[in-house]
Amino acid sequence: MDVEVLGHVTLKVGDERRTPSAPKARQVLALLLVNANRMVSTDVLIEELWAEQPPRSALSALQTYVFQLRQLLRKIRPGECPKQLLVTTPNGYEFRVPPENVDLQRYERHRLAGQQAFQAGENMAAVEQFRAALHIFAAPPLANVRRGMHLDAEIVRLEESRIGVQETRIEAELELGRHHEVLSELSGLASQCPQHEGFHRQLMLALYRCGRRPQALKVFNQLRQSLVTELGLEPSRELQMLQQAILSADPRLDTAERTPFLRTTADPAPLQVPWPAASPWKV
Repeated sequence: MDVEVLGHVTLKVGDERRTPSAPKARQVLALLLVNANRMVSTDVLIEELWAEQPPRSALSALQTYVFQLRQLLRKIRPGECPKQLLVTTPNGYEFRVPPENVDLQRYERHRLAGQQAFQAGENMAAVEQFRAALHIFAAPPLANVRRGMHLDAEIVRLEESRIGVQETRIEAELELGRHHEVLSELSGLASQCPQHEGFHRQLMLALYRCGRRPQALKVFNQLRQSLVTELGLEPSRELQMLQQAILSADPRLDTAERTPFLRTTADPAPLQVPWPAASPWKV
């Protein structure tokens, strides 16, 4: 049996996919699957279903939803005892399934392998692992589930994780000299995330390396306008230093090596970049 939460919450056996029809039973299943092979307490499940106003019958209702899930498991896996798959623990419930059968855990395995390869400077291997992770995580998670506070928090965590994988994968691609190949993707990501400095930094660098310096500076101006207008913030020091380097056509921008051309905050004498109080740079 395969478990899917990155997309629709589904239990899959062969070509057959099953999910509970009752919204709250599906909600319980989703929280158990996101935490597959870990106990989820009854308190957390009740809080997910009814927030801070559970009915007096909350515990018995939860037990009914668990019974419905076990009935579904009995139909899917007739040769197994459903109580060995959806296990009652002293404080809650645990859905036990081999990690390789859970799409979220396969995603995590590729994500961690990609991160380790990237940190070791093995960019080709990192790109392959990150691409495999993103292939698994190709749809909005828990798409067919009504969500309470705990599932909402899980979605935020998962989406942040996916964005992080995209950003680090593109960083590895840039270090491989693939600025032309990632340019279109970066343009879309910067448009979808108008205040994400990481994607804008990568887009500026890719544009510059493609010989499009005016467009790279325009990206910075648009980001700064969005940050100042909506949040009252200036771009980060790293972004300001990149903008200055593009203005001066710093030759260190042309290399795809990982060695940063900017000082880090840990350096003893960080470069101070004054910022005019008036309008942003014009290009």
